[in-house]
Amino acid sequence: MERFLEYLQINTTLARDILVRFVRDEVQRNGFERVVLGVSGGIDSALSAFIAAEALGPQNVLGIQMPHSTSNPTSFADGTLVIEHLGIRHDQVDISPMVDPLMERFPDMTPVRRGNVMARQRMIVLYDQSMAFNGLVAGTSNKTEALLGYTTLFGDSAAAFQPIGDLYKNQVRQLAQAMGVPQPIIDKAPSADLWEGQTDEGELGYTYDMADQALYLLVDLRYTVEECVAAGFERRFIENVWQRVRRNHYKRTVPNVAKLSGRTLGHDFLYLRSWSAG
Repeated sequence: MERFLEYLQINTTLARDILVRFVRDEVQRNGFERVVLGVSGGIDSALSAFIAAEALGPQNVLGIQMPHSTSNPTSFADGTLVIEHLGIRHDQVDISPMVDPLMERFPDMTPVRRGNVMARQRMIVLYDQSMAFNGLVAGTSNKTEALLGYTTLFGDSAAAFQPIGDLYKNQVRQLAQAMGVPQPIIDKAPSADLWEGQTDEGELGYTYDMADQALYLLVDLRYTVEECVAAGFERRFIENVWQRVRRNHYKRTVPNVAKLSGRTLGHDFLYLRSWSAG
């Protein structure tokens, strides 16, 4: 089914301008001039790097590649392609010696657990280098992943800000094409590179285009499951997508605080009226 893909079309010129300004504003508003981000070789990190380089200048962007011994060499090559194309600063950190001892301690660790360990270790590296480089950590997660819970809490979902967090995967591809992300990165199958042959869509059981259409109706247009089924979607698929959205809501919010006072973090104290203490 592709009848709702036209709903996902964006004005890439406008989106580009908004996101470049957003990155610049977020970084400078917090007293920084630089950003640090992971460069995995995937389209999401590539687009995030392109936006950051345009917003701040390539000299103010540090892209870090963090392979594991089991990572696909193609991912590293594609990440290098992005770094060289943009001319951003870069570094490489092999996370194998950092995560392998824990995996050896728990030999029954599932592939998902192993992937979570790798994702969290990569964020440790990024935040350490954030201090060394004096730059904010920019996230690289998109809206589809966040809604489906296809992220690791305190791993790839951790960041100071999320430039592409309101773009569905289909829209990420549109903007990546418009901004000149290398075509091989746009065309390859999305993968978290958790194990050999792993792909996002293979693990999810459906394509990102299918998920994007369903999520747009369920979230943006507030369709019910019944209305989605009436629109032509298979019930089992829609129920699976909506169950994932609901089950993973805790990943998209700050930890709940038990309310005891008049102004509680996360409840009543959400935004500062100004940056002054007055």
